[in-house]
Amino acid sequence: MENIRIKGIDIYHPGKILDNAYFINHFAERDKDIERFLTHMGRDKRYVIDNSEENGLTMGVAVARKLLKKLNLTGKDIDMIVFSTQVPETTFPTNTMFLHAAIEANSETIIFDSNANCAGMTVAVEQASYYMKANARINKTLVVGSDYNSLISNPEDEITYANYGDAAAAVVLEKTKEDSGFIDAIYHTDSVNRDKIMYPGNGLSNINSEEDKYIKWLPFNADLAMPPTYRMLERLLERNNLTTNDIKAYCLSQFSLANILKIQNKFALDQKQLIYVGDRFGYTGTSSPFIALHEAVETGVVTRGDYVVFWTIGAGFQLVAMLFKY
Repeated sequence: MENIRIKGIDIYHPGKILDNAYFINHFAERDKDIERFLTHMGRDKRYVIDNSEENGLTMGVAVARKLLKKLNLTGKDIDMIVFSTQVPETTFPTNTMFLHAAIEANSETIIFDSNANCAGMTVAVEQASYYMKANARINKTLVVGSDYNSLISNPEDEITYANYGDAAAAVVLEKTKEDSGFIDAIYHTDSVNRDKIMYPGNGLSNINSEEDKYIKWLPFNADLAMPPTYRMLERLLERNNLTTNDIKAYCLSQFSLANILKIQNKFALDQKQLIYVGDRFGYTGTSSPFIALHEAVETGVVTRGDYVVFWTIGAGFQLVAMLFKY
């Protein structure tokens, strides 16, 4: 039986670093004290684009080229390309069209952009894995996740402006006869908060004001996502005959350190099982669980044959948990 494994992973981030002091001062000038908020979210530093030469597309191209070079591959080796983003540089054509040109991929290569908001790259890897199993002609897939979050973060809103960072991640998936790769995934969708995080805030057909340049983020009860998260993780492990101790690394959404700690407490996870990079990268949206995986691989926490659980959340909200044997 053929499995779909992660052949390699890499990341890219801009050079500009902003630390908490910048944002604390920024919001202090607006009579807001955000120090407790930043502690709750687990922030310290984040990378942001500060020039006109970079954007979500260029970050995606950069990380794709970097990964292909590391794996001694070229664009000709890639049978399918998926570009996950919630901040596309263009919608006509797809970002993937530019990426296809940049890596000089074949004319038979399948390309498309995908968007499941912050859950996007996890969903893209899961969907690509299932598709590869079904299509005998697809042997290698490049999945890129890249969000230029600071572009649409409201300078008056700490939950986006002080919380987000810019970065991209890429993985190459390949077929293998080895006992490794994608195992299972589980979803939970509840559309109760569908109008709480919106961009453009009033829809594409109503872009009229300066305010529409930024994400509209209205208050909502984020704790609603935790009970289904616990049930998903329990079911994912139970139906694959695994326990929490069998998992070498949990690569979770880096949106909030507080959420990660809740999951740790719920399942009594060891600290070394949790990969946290949100203090150095900020919240990078679609790529955040894979930036955590990159950290785990680069530091030797995860090696071939280890079980890895991904979990993340998209606006609205949608949860996805995914199990891999790396």
